[in-house]
Amino acid sequence: MRRIKLTMLLLLCGNTWLCFSQNEEGVTLEVDNNYKEDQFYFGVTYNLLGLRPEDVKQSGFSTGFHLGFIKDMPINAARNKAIGLGIGLSANSYNQNLLIQKDDAGFVSYSVIDDSDTFTRNRFSTNLIEVPLEFRWRTSTATNYEFWRIYAGFKFSYMLSHAAKYDGDLGSFKYNDIADFNKLEYGLTLSAGYNTWNLHLYYALSPVFSNNAKLDGVSMDIHAIKVGLMFYIL
Repeated sequence: MRRIKLTMLLLLCGNTWLCFSQNEEGVTLEVDNNYKEDQFYFGVTYNLLGLRPEDVKQSGFSTGFHLGFIKDMPINAARNKAIGLGIGLSANSYNQNLLIQKDDAGFVSYSVIDDSDTFTRNRFSTNLIEVPLEFRWRTSTATNYEFWRIYAGFKFSYMLSHAAKYDGDLGSFKYNDIADFNKLEYGLTLSAGYNTWNLHLYYALSPVFSNNAKLDGVSMDIHAIKVGLMFYIL
């Protein structure tokens, strides 16, 4: 009789993928074997500018904040491998000595500020809508909520808005309509860690500016690099 009951329980679990277990106190817990992981994320990054011209230097602390949702789609029975596709928002700032100016005719020029003591603020910022695509590997189970993870992928971003701000000896000005900023950005992503703390790296494969943005007659091939922490909420 005991064997019959056990067999029926196994058949029920096999058909519904919903079983029950007991914790150390003997309390029955519901176990969902159709679980999904890490579908909401929040990230904080330190933003760098790669492949920048030799005279362009970063100063201060350039930050990025990232928030979004990723649809987790497991691709194996153990559910420790998955594809993630999502959407999110990102706000980024870059403090540096590249001066962006517009004249009365609307012509945009770029120059390097040699003396950092001549300005209190010089930065450009971007607000993006992001579409991350990830291959996800983790050591999670239906009852284990603390696990190792490695998520590698690709991210497309579209610029919703941008701004270039300056405060210094030349006065104070802000521009929100610099056509030389590339609207579309894409790059490689990697998040890896255990439980709450996960290191995050993003390397843009597309430049920040179009070929029309030139410093001393040469196009600037500046790329965004973001290094920081990624937190997965649910």
